[in-house]
Amino acid sequence: MRRKRPAAPSGASGTTRSAADMETEAGAGGGFTSVVSRRSRRKRRAGGEEPAAGAAMDTAEPRPSKRPAFPPVAVETLGVGKGELRKIPVPANRYTPLKESWMKIFTPIVEHLQLQIRFNLKTRNVEIKTCQETKDLSALTKAADFVKAFILGFQVEDALALIRLDDLFLESFEVTDVKPLKGDHLSRAIGRIAGKGGKTKFTIENVTRTRIVLADAKIHILGSFQNIKMARTAICNLILGSPPSKVYGNIRAVASRAAERF
Repeated sequence: MRRKRPAAPSGASGTTRSAADMETEAGAGGGFTSVVSRRSRRKRRAGGEEPAAGAAMDTAEPRPSKRPAFPPVAVETLGVGKGELRKIPVPANRYTPLKESWMKIFTPIVEHLQLQIRFNLKTRNVEIKTCQETKDLSALTKAADFVKAFILGFQVEDALALIRLDDLFLESFEVTDVKPLKGDHLSRAIGRIAGKGGKTKFTIENVTRTRIVLADAKIHILGSFQNIKMARTAICNLILGSPPSKVYGNIRAVASRAAERF
């Protein structure tokens, strides 16, 4: 006698369908349904290809292809010309040079930057103030840097470049910031930076295209960012005890590589 095959349960009828039936159903719905495993989803989320489950994708509005064009802001709305003031203190050893070069400092600040300047005898400060004729937003900062550079010991012609050019900066540090030296050791470090008759300092200035002022244990550098970095590295090597010949070779190699880049 043949045994009858038991009928499949009603709940398991979906599992016994063939792959062809599933494909035809998916085609009727608009295309094949792609099944992605959980591991691949995790990899995509970790790599940033697929957003998380709770993240909503905003694709309703297209992104603008060009940068927004904003109209220029009027000078009056920014408060320029409302009496902003900068004060630069003057030490006693710079009174005479300031008096002798006053007209060279006064002329570019008043005529070109349209600012007001005076020397306050009571407070011993150079005061720079904006006025109604001031149009440039950065004029006050440029004038303050110009006067500060002259007070630190730079020549007027060198400090004037801070007004004409935008990519020049001032940097100041002390010898003891690099290495804690005292007494004769500090004097020898300063002597290594200056060199015989200022030869080492002039060489560093010419190679790195900067201006350097040695004021006792303080060092002031005027130049662009990259040039200040080269000059500072050379001076730090001299303070740490490197011979000048080795420092010359290093800064010439760095300067030649920088010239090749540009």
